Amino acid sequence: MIRFLVATSLSLLLAGQAAGQLITAHRGASADAPENTLAAFRLAWEQAADAIEGDFRLTSDGQIVCVHDADTKRVAGVNHVVATTPLADLRTLDAGRWKAERFAGERLPTFAEVLAAVPTGKRFFIELKTGPEIVPVLVEELTSWRGDRGLLTIIAFDADTIAACKRALPGIRAHWLTSFKEDKATGAWRPSAEQITATVRTCGADGVGMQGQRKVIDADFVKQLAAGGVGEFHVWTVDSADDALAFRTLGAMGITTNRPAVIRAALEEPKP
Repeated sequence: MIRFLVATSLSLLLAGQAAGQLITAHRGASADAPENTLAAFRLAWEQAADAIEGDFRLTSDGQIVCVHDADTKRVAGVNHVVATTPLADLRTLDAGRWKAERFAGERLPTFAEVLAAVPTGKRFFIELKTGPEIVPVLVEELTSWRGDRGLLTIIAFDADTIAACKRALPGIRAHWLTSFKEDKATGAWRPSAEQITATVRTCGADGVGMQGQRKVIDADFVKQLAAGGVGEFHVWTVDSADDALAFRTLGAMGITTNRPAVIRAALEEPKP
């Protein structure tokens, strides 16, 4: 009964969104704005995204900051290792100029700032780029938040981090993330559907977020996931309209993209 109610709630939540799929802006509308900045997240909403996805790390003084890489060299031109740098120092960096001069002065936002910028009714995919040590800080950040936790999804490649989130924040959905790698000798892709379902069961995730690899994810693969108890999946990072349409057909609950406006247009076109 509980599983039925959860599934029903999720179906209602997705109703009215583009062709039944969540369009999630990867690090914001990062094709057009500097990734993981408030400018990118604001633009995502302007481009009619249903959700945003942001990457989060711990600073040396135990604050959660929005940045993908372990250091700031690529997005700020200054090589600070996030884990060994206090938030105040990271906040002095210009994280926007690398993308375009008009974004000069964009800062690395905190988790609290990104959360506060999510409009009512929109979804937020929180990617944790560290191990489980970030979870107690995340719990503290969410303690005073009065928003709808049903609109949050925690995602991570580290299964132990997902397991820690499900123990500490059982009311928030979580997806384990995985990419795919081909064995050049055998042609087999890993992880297999069986390996994915085993990991999802072990860490207690509600679903899986998979690299949008059409050579791997087909109707049979999705059927194998469902047979193993994984009926909920999203795909990343999908910037091709053809790929988005293919994954819609396969039943992906969400499509994460750098180009939310393009993917929305593709998914809202009438089916032939």
